[in-house]
Amino acid sequence: MQTKRMLTSEDTARIMQAAIAEAGRNKWAVAIAIVDDGGHLLQFTRLDGTPPASAHIAPEKARAAALGRRETRIYEDMINQGRAAFLSAPLQGMLEGGVPIVADGQVVGAVGVSGVKSSEDAQIAKAGIAALGL
Repeated sequence: MQTKRMLTSEDTARIMQAAIAEAGRNKWAVAIAIVDDGGHLLQFTRLDGTPPASAHIAPEKARAAALGRRETRIYEDMINQGRAAFLSAPLQGMLEGGVPIVADGQVVGAVGVSGVKSSEDAQIAKAGIAALGL
């Protein structure tokens, strides 16, 4: 049997705090979602001024990154490069801004961010994950 690493509530609190700090430094209003490796929501926040649609998009970006085991930017790039058939995949949130959390080579969850430019969403997600020091 394999040993499986898992995010703790302390881990998700640390990620969320760092992601909120990154958004705050840049004055970005965003929604931030953290999910486990199965795409189940562990923690969520929607900062003041964030568009309501972002509350739906951020968890979907996180879920797509966790289940796909890769950054959602990869899906967006594939679609933009003409692989339109990928739009029929059973994932939503295939826009940049979903980043998997990898510990010892295993995806243990993901962070999804929505509310600003996709590259800025990803910047916030990565800042959150960096707080774990993996």
